[in-house]
Amino acid sequence: MKRAAGVDRDDRRKLVARRLTTPRAAAFAGILFSALLTVTFVLLRSTIPEDPNDAGEWLATGSGRVDFALWLVPFAGIAFLWFIGVIRDRLGVHEDQFFSSVLFGSGLLFIAMTFIATALAGALIAAYQLDPVATIENGIYALERETIFRVTNVFGVRMAGVFMFSAGTIWLRSGTMPRWMVVLTYTVALVQLFSLGFTLWFTILFPAWVFIVSVHFLVYPPGVADAEDAPAESPAP
Repeated sequence: MKRAAGVDRDDRRKLVARRLTTPRAAAFAGILFSALLTVTFVLLRSTIPEDPNDAGEWLATGSGRVDFALWLVPFAGIAFLWFIGVIRDRLGVHEDQFFSSVLFGSGLLFIAMTFIATALAGALIAAYQLDPVATIENGIYALERETIFRVTNVFGVRMAGVFMFSAGTIWLRSGTMPRWMVVLTYTVALVQLFSLGFTLWFTILFPAWVFIVSVHFLVYPPGVADAEDAPAESPAP
């Protein structure tokens, strides 16, 4: 019986050690997502004119920078999925099923819309390379440009706001994050949900928030009870 109890204690210690290290290491995914998405937005905004009536000259002069920005997006999406896992792991038994479902769903929708906009932008560049004149004159450029803008800056940004609002509500109800983080999360979420302006600084609010949350996770890992304090199961008679 003593040997069995010792084995159980060793198993619990290994499980606790695994829980301590996994979220702390995975929190780097949020920092990676923030860096990749910020670089992507900066490259796109500095290359593509804000005027929706532009003639599309950037397709000939800046397509290389845009292609590189679009190449970064899938890796940012993968990192964001890891970040969602970190948030849910951090909550543990405090996870609220309703708000966690909204959090998970809005996060997936945000990534899906980002990928859709990326695919449309890549298709637009490819179409221009095949036939520049037809792409501009047949209205393909105007249609796809407006579609990309709507998907990214209207629907995608709103889903990011819902994601933050859900996270802030979960943290407020569970008490797993400091009050200043909850206030910051609600503030940024409201801006994302109801703001009517779309600028570079507006689009990088979400990756900036992810960066702050990830750094907090790294500096303050979740507290886990010592395995020695866990009550041992009574041996079977």
